[in-house]
Amino acid sequence: MALIDTTMIWAVIIAFGVMMYVLMDGFDLGVGILYPFAPDEHSRDIMMNSVAPVWDGNETWLVLGGAGLLGAFPLVYSILLPALYLGVFLLLAGLIFRGVAFEFRFKARTSKHYWSIAFAGGSTLAAFAQGAVVGAYIQGFEVEGTAYAGGAFDWLTPFTIFTGIGLVIGYALLGSTWLIMKTEGGVQDWAYRVSLPLLAGLLGVFALVSIWTPLVDEFVRERWFGHLYLIWLLPAGALLCAWTLYRAVRRRDEGLPFVATMGIFVFTYLGLLASKWPYVIPPTFTLRDAASAPESQLFLLLGVLFVIPIVLAYTAWTYWVFRGKVRADAGYH
Repeated sequence: MALIDTTMIWAVIIAFGVMMYVLMDGFDLGVGILYPFAPDEHSRDIMMNSVAPVWDGNETWLVLGGAGLLGAFPLVYSILLPALYLGVFLLLAGLIFRGVAFEFRFKARTSKHYWSIAFAGGSTLAAFAQGAVVGAYIQGFEVEGTAYAGGAFDWLTPFTIFTGIGLVIGYALLGSTWLIMKTEGGVQDWAYRVSLPLLAGLLGVFALVSIWTPLVDEFVRERWFGHLYLIWLLPAGALLCAWTLYRAVRRRDEGLPFVATMGIFVFTYLGLLASKWPYVIPPTFTLRDAASAPESQLFLLLGVLFVIPIVLAYTAWTYWVFRGKVRADAGYH
């Protein structure tokens, strides 16, 4: 028996990387989703400046999670990518449009409006695609042997469309609470006003998904309504964070709403993992079924364990350097 369970270590690393991406890129995608609804152009400049110094570093976690998944669990790529080609394409296209808009909008004169559309549209598209992919994962995949046997559009169902819209609302809430923390004056007042309606919408999505998911997945139904009662601590934690967020917005706290929203995402993410564990390609393959050779995992692990502290360090340094409130005249120029 191996002294080090590299499969479990890699599962934790990838789960951590995905969670970091959702939390960190989620709020700047949320700012883009809210962008068309801002009070005026001056507010939009401030909104974009609030995420301009950090948005590209936030996407490091997506690269880390994706590359780690390829090296540690190659079977996931051979099945999930054919199943989700169009969803992943939409995700990457949205991120590309959003990234290009950052670079060009502040330089543009006559075409500034188009880059604003690219920023908002790319952010919304990327968020929707991520939510739809999560919904497809919950549904499961049609597999024959070790190959995907379904069609190109099997991932797109009423359930995945709903989960895509739900993640758009969730990221918008992350974005509004980020703006509460990073802005002041009119933009902050506007962010306070939109946060509670977004929270209500997100709770509505949670309620419907909680009812819908056991209907589309027998394994999830058994997991949640079987004998594993401790799993209900996770939705209870999410509801506690939602109540904390509600109280914090009503009191006009500045930092706590963002922290509480991140808490909602963390508990929801852990609930998703608990629902499917140990399946990485539901309902067929577990983590150990999809894992590469232990020697390959160990070789990759030596590099990743060196890289992660560096990524965490420069991420923390970036947020420390750009701490405080944001002004309209500070950003890309």
